[in-house]
Amino acid sequence: MSAPSSAAGQIAIGGYFQQQHLEAARSYYGRPENMGFCPPGLAKKGTGCLPPGQAKPWRKGAPLRPGVIYYDVPRAVVLSFGVPPAGYKYVRVASDILLIAVGTSLVIDAMEDLVR
Repeated sequence: MSAPSSAAGQIAIGGYFQQQHLEAARSYYGRPENMGFCPPGLAKKGTGCLPPGQAKPWRKGAPLRPGVIYYDVPRAVVLSFGVPPAGYKYVRVASDILLIAVGTSLVIDAMEDLVR
């Protein structure tokens, strides 16, 4: 898969992830062994399994807030997405997959509510 590009070599905010990325992520996280566990009380709130007051601790076009815990995206997902552009990486925050800028943690794009 090729990444969208721009004249300056930077990616437009909200302009990276495409339908094939979403399908690849849903395929991976749709398998029972990759779904994770969310307590029923939090699952029905629709906050991506985050406790109240911590829902969506990020915003496109802004850096991740200090203290936001993020995880590497599994290698199988990265391989299905394709290598991120130079200077960027994929991370998972709660049930969302983000493309962030390395160093600044600026959120470039996101796929929401993937991990259950």
